[in-house]
Amino acid sequence: MNSEMHEYVLPLVKHKRSLDGRTHMPKFLRIGVHQSNVSGYTSKAWCVRRVASAVFLKWGAVEVHGAGDGRKVYWTLPPRAKTIRCGTVQRAKDYAKAAIARRRNHRYEPLAGNIAIRRRRADHGAEPEQALATILFVDIVRSTEKAARLGDSRWTQVMNHYYAAVRKELKALHGKEVVTTGDGLLATFGAPAAGVRCATAIREAVRTLGLEVRVGLHAGEYKVIGAEVFGLAFHIGARVATKARAGEVLVSSAVKDLMSQSGIRFKDRGVHQLKGVPERWRLYRVEH
Repeated sequence: MNSEMHEYVLPLVKHKRSLDGRTHMPKFLRIGVHQSNVSGYTSKAWCVRRVASAVFLKWGAVEVHGAGDGRKVYWTLPPRAKTIRCGTVQRAKDYAKAAIARRRNHRYEPLAGNIAIRRRRADHGAEPEQALATILFVDIVRSTEKAARLGDSRWTQVMNHYYAAVRKELKALHGKEVVTTGDGLLATFGAPAAGVRCATAIREAVRTLGLEVRVGLHAGEYKVIGAEVFGLAFHIGARVATKARAGEVLVSSAVKDLMSQSGIRFKDRGVHQLKGVPERWRLYRVEH
């Protein structure tokens, strides 16, 4: 990797003044496998900042563009960040240190540059475009227990191999990664059969690491504005995954209805109420 990888709790350096008189405050960027030398992904960051005499700690979603020394980090649009007032720089650093330490599945590295606020494009008020895709959500079963048993160093290695395996299958079946969420990953596919085959391939690949995953798939419309994607379909895909047992691949009826000629077999798992979703959905397990 282009920059040194640090484990979870980092030494929080004192803020210092540069030659131009500006105060440099500690900032930390969440990183995953190979993310120090790739471009175009969403992550999270922590940033201590001072406004006049007040000290604030801000954390939230960021977009990372470029790699190495040319990397640029932006707060996402629309903003997905929280800010709290800490009173002193030390309190802010202590809060960040404790919060990062609790995130066993994540790794952070010091961020030297600023986290910028991206200017909205002149056409940002334009109507969002509609898109249709099969949405896949995968996460590791009992990841917290495994992390505690293996310890931070070994678990970090396992997570690196896990994301490498998932991304290999995504690439093979032309999936597009949307975002990672701790030990989870959200991706889209142009064809439902590709999404289902990718899900089963991921399940088998990560079993070689001693991991079991649950996977949920849903097909639906969502909205696109530039690089931003949003819509209820993503939430449904994630909620379908929560209904899956260890090693299961579940699909919504929207996916199954599109696959009558695929040759893939499904078993009815009944009608379910998905948390936060207004309608009940019939779910199906992918059979082999």
